[in-house]
Amino acid sequence: MDTVNTGVEEPLFNYILHSIRKTAYYQLLGIELTLLGPGYAELSVRAGETHTNPLGKIHGGLIMSIADAAMGNAIRSLGITGVTSDCSVAFPGAAQLGDLITARGKVVKAGRNLLFAEALVYANDKLIGQSKGTFYKIGDIEF
Repeated sequence: MDTVNTGVEEPLFNYILHSIRKTAYYQLLGIELTLLGPGYAELSVRAGETHTNPLGKIHGGLIMSIADAAMGNAIRSLGITGVTSDCSVAFPGAAQLGDLITARGKVVKAGRNLLFAEALVYANDKLIGQSKGTFYKIGDIEF
């Protein structure tokens, strides 16, 4: 899948794309970066059997993980390294096996030490997750 760059400097874009592709957790879940812009990131995953809970439904942890990843990479698109210090997720809907799950994360405010972000998660075109996160700035991305 080709990743669309909507304005991030090319060296930073390539660094983020490469780091996402080699992140073991993203590989485990099958998460891919689909679009990256300044303060914005979209990631997606196809819901499969490996993502189900004991009831056979898509696990909420997948939705939480991709929402956190979208928010975190929206922050990284600004050249900032941060870690999640708080995250909440609401589940207004559910994904089904085979659905394309897409998380759209954006930075709401970037302070000196704290960054605030939000993400909406969709299964195909249906809203299934709403997330807000607070991130602590560790430093600037060095590559």
